[in-house]
Amino acid sequence: METNLIPVGIIGTGSYVPDQVVTNKDLEKIVDTSDEWIVTRTGISERRKAQSHMATSDLSILAAQRAIEAAGIKPEDLDLIIVATITPDMFFPSTACFVQEKIGAAKAAAFDLSAACTGFIYGVSVASQFIATGMYKYVLVIGAETLTRILNPADRNTLVIFGDGAGAAVLGPVETGKGFLSFDLGSDGSGAELLCQEGGGSRLPASIETIEKGKHYLTMAGNEVYKFAVRIMGEASIKALDKAGLTRESVDFLVPHQANIRIVDAAVKRLQLPAEKVYINLDKYGNMSGASIPVALDEAVRKNKIKKDDIVVLVGFGAGLTWGSCVLRWNY
Repeated sequence: METNLIPVGIIGTGSYVPDQVVTNKDLEKIVDTSDEWIVTRTGISERRKAQSHMATSDLSILAAQRAIEAAGIKPEDLDLIIVATITPDMFFPSTACFVQEKIGAAKAAAFDLSAACTGFIYGVSVASQFIATGMYKYVLVIGAETLTRILNPADRNTLVIFGDGAGAAVLGPVETGKGFLSFDLGSDGSGAELLCQEGGGSRLPASIETIEKGKHYLTMAGNEVYKFAVRIMGEASIKALDKAGLTRESVDFLVPHQANIRIVDAAVKRLQLPAEKVYINLDKYGNMSGASIPVALDEAVRKNKIKKDDIVVLVGFGAGLTWGSCVLRWNY
């Protein structure tokens, strides 16, 4: 049976990063590190930190409002809200429900999605199916994190990398031949413990012992994650291009997950792209996990780096281990 799917694209983007800047010089006062050490190994010069009264939903709301405005719709037009995050306001209810109420999206369903740094890619892939089948018309996808809340202040390997922020995109119907052309998603649970937060769930419920042992902090086996990432970023991009019937020569713009400059460089080398076709902002924000790609995408769009009909690739990887990529023909 043939199914006539509706073409789906991104019709508006928005982002928000906290005002507080944490520089490498600031971190030199906390852990045994240096500006030169951090920049050389990661490409990061500074990152943002949410104020103590701000939760992930607060960042999400500001990014969402900007995306809705850019899309030219009203909050009440939204049918669904998906928040991709690993730092929700609380385990339940979903952060998406807080966002739904605060922005006035009265008729929207809402749920959270957990795929770490790949969360936004997973989110838009899920959202696009609802629209393509005609079930919904407009879906808001948000990638948001307050990672600084779960960092060990004594662990320089994670403290220097992660930051807070939120990015959002409104998805809706677009012209035939525009919008999302393909997706490639994957996971490898054998690497689940390489990047995780052990404490607080049903495996290790919160207790005095888990707190004393630092189980509620993010932990990362940096070298293993790095080796995985430099391989998968390029591979996932090529797979998505293959599914779309395109080659790497077709790519007009790449928005990669902003994890580490050496990882980004490996993906760029695999795709053989010149610097002007790649958006990089990790020097300013560090790794914002699920927020990295949508924040970078919003900045690229607002700086007119992406033009109508450009072939755009979004690609990321994260805890799980997970990875994902998608190809779009930009529609505005």
